[in-house]
Amino acid sequence: MQFRQPDGSLYTEQLISTRGFSGPMSTTYHINSPTEVIAWEDVGSVAPVYLEDEPLRHRHLLTENMVPLGDAVTGRITLMGNQDLSWSQALIAEQMPHFYKNADGDECLFIHDAGGKMESMFGTITFRPGDYLVIPRGTIYKLTFDTLPVRMIAVLSHGPIEIPKRYRNEYGQLLEHAPFTERDLRPPEELPVHGERVETKVLIRARNRHTMYTHPYHPLDVVGWDGYVFPYAFSIHDFSPITGKLHMPPPIHQTFYGQGFVICSFCPRMLDYHPDAIVVPYNHSNVDSDEVLYYCNDKFGSRKGIKEGSITLHPLGIPHGPQPGATEAAIGATKTEELAVMVDTHRPLKLTADALKLEDPNYWKSWITGR
Repeated sequence: MQFRQPDGSLYTEQLISTRGFSGPMSTTYHINSPTEVIAWEDVGSVAPVYLEDEPLRHRHLLTENMVPLGDAVTGRITLMGNQDLSWSQALIAEQMPHFYKNADGDECLFIHDAGGKMESMFGTITFRPGDYLVIPRGTIYKLTFDTLPVRMIAVLSHGPIEIPKRYRNEYGQLLEHAPFTERDLRPPEELPVHGERVETKVLIRARNRHTMYTHPYHPLDVVGWDGYVFPYAFSIHDFSPITGKLHMPPPIHQTFYGQGFVICSFCPRMLDYHPDAIVVPYNHSNVDSDEVLYYCNDKFGSRKGIKEGSITLHPLGIPHGPQPGATEAAIGATKTEELAVMVDTHRPLKLTADALKLEDPNYWKSWITGR
């Protein structure tokens, strides 16, 4: 359809489609042509290098040993991944100088301890500490933080990141038993339009490489859009935990679903209320899933030696559970203040050399009685 600018020229229509043309899509209208580029430069490979022959054991990574580095893109240090996703950790030292577009996959960013704003082609989102930012692939954006440094998780998913189907009815509406509602998902709140013709750089990730593109215009030149592909924020503090009379399994914490993995939120909640309840998790034999937990505070009752910012990896093949004394100490407790982000994968995760630099080598011994 013709959609004209005040001078009579046509706005440029761009369809952003997924799964070919059969998945969610959005239509954007631009002042300039999004295909107009005046320069490009190969910046190099960003393919993670995974270790192939690591022994099987439980891991504890101490991110407190990281030093501030780079911006919200260049400061990402990949710690683990597989065919479906990668997990990168960042202690961000600088503001982003350029816009960014990830064409390799959807992103789920968890912002640990700073507020700020995300400018994007779909509009501006204000974020707060504890926010997830879900960013569809192909979105041009820039993060600006109120303070630095900032701790951040970046999960890159090679498939779409979605809300679990069991929370939705056949029309896509969230059901009453879901731990959040549509009003908790915060889409862009305003759409500033940049019509200026000024050279602007966009760093693009595709095929595990970074390429710097230069446009002769500001890339946030969208005057309007509609559809189902857009970034949004969701606060971990708006997650409403599901509780029960007896211990509830980890899927009750699920927040997002990805191809081959789930993202869960462990939040402050009332504990099991049966008079004989054991309120810490049971021992769990990981036979088909790797479990990664990022601890947003140090109040996880079933773990000891854990600090704010710790990451534990409990791989498939060996059981894990409460450390000695944790079960008995928890009996009678009525509430937990724990706060954590968990990723469970359906395929084994491989570590990087950067992950081993952060490792607590004695974590596996924490299940030895008397230690």
